[in-house]
Amino acid sequence: MTEAARARTRMVDALRAAGRIHTPAVEAAFRAVPRHLFLPDVPLEQAYADEAVAVQYTDGVTTSSASQPSMMAIMLEQLGLRPGHRVLEIGAGTGYNAALMARIVGPTGTVVAVDIDEALVAGAEEHLAAADVAGVDLVTADGALGHPAGAPYDRIVLTVGSDDVRPEWIAQLAPGGRLLLPLAVRGSQLSVALDLGPDGLLHSDSVRSCAFIRLRGEGAGRDTIRPVDGWGLALQLPDDGPGADPTRIAAALEEPGEPVPAPVSLGVVDVWDGFGLWLALTEPGACRVLAPDPDTGLPDDLLPLGPSTGTVALATAADRDRAGLAMVVPLAGRGDLRRPGPVAVRPFGPEGAALADALLDALDRWDAAGRPGAPDWRFTIVPDGVDEPGEVPRGHVVTTAHCRVLAALTPG
Repeated sequence: MTEAARARTRMVDALRAAGRIHTPAVEAAFRAVPRHLFLPDVPLEQAYADEAVAVQYTDGVTTSSASQPSMMAIMLEQLGLRPGHRVLEIGAGTGYNAALMARIVGPTGTVVAVDIDEALVAGAEEHLAAADVAGVDLVTADGALGHPAGAPYDRIVLTVGSDDVRPEWIAQLAPGGRLLLPLAVRGSQLSVALDLGPDGLLHSDSVRSCAFIRLRGEGAGRDTIRPVDGWGLALQLPDDGPGADPTRIAAALEEPGEPVPAPVSLGVVDVWDGFGLWLALTEPGACRVLAPDPDTGLPDDLLPLGPSTGTVALATAADRDRAGLAMVVPLAGRGDLRRPGPVAVRPFGPEGAALADALLDALDRWDAAGRPGAPDWRFTIVPDGVDEPGEVPRGHVVTTAHCRVLAALTPG
């Protein structure tokens, strides 16, 4: 056995042991397709490590990456591919994911991989040839529009993040087909498998947390991150929320209150896709406070986030007379929010105390509900122009450019 084959075997064995791979078809694909041939300039050890690998930069920003193998396995299991399926992939990347899917759908199936970047398509073509993979049709085009020439598709999968479910993708799905995409839901990015029903709605089959580079081209989302000048912080605000004024939030940060210990402990997954998702779907003033800079401008005892981290918060709406902010912060002496542990709620500004009470109440309700995370939610996508039947639970509603996302907790 070659060194590459041994590395591949170790990777697949680890994915199985971690429960990321649990069906024979997905396992066979990972064992058959040599990942290192899709990352020819990457050391062998890194090619088979369970980590994402950036493969393209534009102005210092990563614009394409080879996804983490465990995330790829999760999404392939969500996708539920079968021999003979017609598949559309939006975001060709290195071509590795298309190769895995081609192995699963077999010679009677087809995979069309679309990417807006001609250089990425050319690279994927070289990689597929080097790996001797057939059955993949590569197309340079804007994936926001799908690829109508090959429709209808049994499966459409995005390997880039989107803040909308576009009508083109729905129109190109076969009846009963499945759309899998990293969907932005008020700050959380969720891998959502959606089945097209006879009612014209899409109903989620499974939901998982994820993190992907965003879609480019016509489907690119609006930037919802607003810098808070003078503090090295930024606010991430939902598109359909009341918004907040970063200038007034900066003034509120000048007036910190005492932290109030919370009755729960939180880790990074809870902050983003556990309590963070709950807060985003239940409180209109929910936002994320990000600390992208090494120096936040706040002493550690006021906001011990650390660089490239963040937290969840409630902020007053932009049209309110008095500003305020309340954030989840680590309890004194704990460090930052990247590890599980006790937390507190910190108020800032004239309205901070009231917001802190609301944030503590939201923590209590989330805890009482069993601390639900991303897999505990279900989503129904109602495209524009389609009526909502009465039996669909409304839950919480997120409005996007082309649809309404109805969110509800899974019963039980």
